[in-house]
Amino acid sequence: MAYLDDAGRKLVAEAVTEAESATSGEIVPVLADRSDDYTDVALLWAIGAAFTVMSVFAAFPLPFLQLWDSLIGGWGHQWTTGELASMVIGLGLVTFLMVLLVQQWEPLKFALIPGPAKTARVHEQAVRKFKVGAERRTTGHTGVMIYLSMREHRAEIVADESIAQLVSAEVWGEAMGDMLAEIRKGCIAEGLAVGIRDVGFVLAQHFPRGDDDENELPDRLIEV
Repeated sequence: MAYLDDAGRKLVAEAVTEAESATSGEIVPVLADRSDDYTDVALLWAIGAAFTVMSVFAAFPLPFLQLWDSLIGGWGHQWTTGELASMVIGLGLVTFLMVLLVQQWEPLKFALIPGPAKTARVHEQAVRKFKVGAERRTTGHTGVMIYLSMREHRAEIVADESIAQLVSAEVWGEAMGDMLAEIRKGCIAEGLAVGIRDVGFVLAQHFPRGDDDENELPDRLIEV
């Protein structure tokens, strides 16, 4: 899913170029639709719902059996142990499939994902992308990735080791706050540009641009 048009991409790219004009650091903005498909979470919800229904049936079978009799027009059928077991398994299977099916609707699926799970998956994916696209790919190990995951409403700033030793998490938190303030308004490109500006300011303080500095990573938005 495309969240930015060409004008938005240009705005982000220009922000990177401007931010890097005063620093030897390299800034890599990444915009992701999601950081995971959360299949395991969907399965856990389906399994939990199935076992809940099966447990309720096992504890209070009479209402279920009366409902079944009324639906099929029965005459108070005497259920055998095997039939009851089949009913329990059938209810569990139907519940499992129904819960999986309704989670195909993306808003519900992501609403059911616990916040800590989203945060952890976004962090893991941000670190993974950083290792592939930015880590140790600059001469002075001065790469920073701004990672924004739209479905989870989460963002991460991941820095190379040379930067992480000098810049505290609180400093990145301020940059994150400025960026998210714009994004919450629906201004994604503008938010990324603000975050890039703040990161560039921090980098310029610790890693000013030298006369022989080269642009080692592309000044563009990566969309995944």
